[in-house]
Amino acid sequence: MKHIISIIILLSSAIAFAQNEFHVFPLDGKTIAGTPNGNGSIDNPWDLQTALSQSPEYVNGGDTIWIHEGVYNGRFMSLIRSSNSKFITVSAFKDDTVILDGNVSTEGKYVLEVKGGKVIFRNFEVTYLGDFPRLYSDKNIRGANGINHISGECKFQNLKIYNIPGLGFGSWKSTGGSVIEDCIIYNNGIIGKKRGFGEGMYVQNHSDNTRIIRNNIIFNNYYKGVEIWSASSGQNKEFVKNIALIGNVIFNNGIPSGRHQGNVIIASNDRESVNIAKHIKVENNVLYHNVDFIKNNKLGDASSLLLGFIKRALVEDITVTDNVIIGQNNAFSILHAKSVLFKNNTVYTGYVHFDRSTLPGLESQLIQMDHNNYFSKRGVPFRISKHKDYTLKDWQNTFKIDTHSSAGALKDFEINPVLKVSPLHTKPSHFNVVLLEKNGNDVEVNFSDYNIEEGMTYKIYDIENSHKVLKSGEITKTLKVSFPMNLTNFEKPLHNTLAIKSADNFGVFRIEFEKSEKKSFFKRLFGWLF
Repeated sequence: MKHIISIIILLSSAIAFAQNEFHVFPLDGKTIAGTPNGNGSIDNPWDLQTALSQSPEYVNGGDTIWIHEGVYNGRFMSLIRSSNSKFITVSAFKDDTVILDGNVSTEGKYVLEVKGGKVIFRNFEVTYLGDFPRLYSDKNIRGANGINHISGECKFQNLKIYNIPGLGFGSWKSTGGSVIEDCIIYNNGIIGKKRGFGEGMYVQNHSDNTRIIRNNIIFNNYYKGVEIWSASSGQNKEFVKNIALIGNVIFNNGIPSGRHQGNVIIASNDRESVNIAKHIKVENNVLYHNVDFIKNNKLGDASSLLLGFIKRALVEDITVTDNVIIGQNNAFSILHAKSVLFKNNTVYTGYVHFDRSTLPGLESQLIQMDHNNYFSKRGVPFRISKHKDYTLKDWQNTFKIDTHSSAGALKDFEINPVLKVSPLHTKPSHFNVVLLEKNGNDVEVNFSDYNIEEGMTYKIYDIENSHKVLKSGEITKTLKVSFPMNLTNFEKPLHNTLAIKSADNFGVFRIEFEKSEKKSFFKRLFGWLF
């Protein structure tokens, strides 16, 4: 009898957690059309908004909603949520190209707003197609943000968010524990009177669960690249905390609107000193603004990493390790900080800037710095504003930090040209490759440390022009691939007429490996029969 009861319980659990698959087609699908009256089957599919409105009684954790090939015109809201321990997956079907197009005359401030929980959004595009104005003063502008994540723990994987006349991706304080990875976010924003508006990504978190932002490519947005911060004052709780920025490449943000802006800012504007940016990791990222390594004496304003915004909200427990930080005069600044760990980083800048508000942290060694490589102007890397400039030796002797660090002139800057080779978490045979070669020469990348085999075919895409294959081939027994760097003559992306292509010294690529089909002698000889 006990065995029978156990079997019944197991069967009940299996039924409760059964994985169902549902299907979505465009409302105006040419061969198959999704409808509000469908049941989600392949023969009677839903339209997208109907699928995203289902209750847990019908779509629950472990289920998959497949979005089939097509352009989905509109502004959408996702309300689906899992009521069990598993995630719901919303994904493009197989290798289908799925585009959510927000360039429509309809209500809604977001192309996709997310209010559910335990949902994975994967493998589709969020954008505006066609022509549209990018000037804030244009009365015909139909502005919206790309993805607006309001609530619930979710995962966003391998999405492309681009050409949005507003913020690319906002994920707010009630979304702790969420993961954003393998995404490409670019060319989002509009041009105002004095500057651009529209970040690539704006994130917050008031949960104790760490939010992870991992292996994304974020570039050429009209304002900043990533804002981990709150512009609000007078808050009564903390919601800029417990965030990890890991393995991303973030570059050239601001230039579509005519000037460089910060690639990453971590701060708060809370003048009541309550909402402090804290418990944040910045690890193994590449942060870059266009620089001329040959004429390196002409530096302007281009921040790659900024910590702290006002004296009343000193950032706390910020860990910055193993990053490449390249910009112009103010590439890296610790303006208002109480406690920071800064270790194993390479910095190319005019000066490392500090505000006098950091002096207590420096003197008490709550600001810890070591094993870094600094390249700066005039051999004086460190500047405490309105106080003093320091050579590395003076810096070490005064604050007892950076004991094992080095400092050199800009002209002496050297680095391994292969900055990063990162497999996608969602597609392990696809890689983000980040290269920096001072003279713009081609770079050879060795893939022998990865699960790549001789004879596999590959396609290389320049991330800044990812709609076309830059190079293709078959990998040889050396497992090495040469990447071309001289790409400034390639056409610019749509709606980006003011943007400047990355300098030839810097390149970001996606390489996709596939196993080649080995044909037998019979198939090669009589292939026409198959």
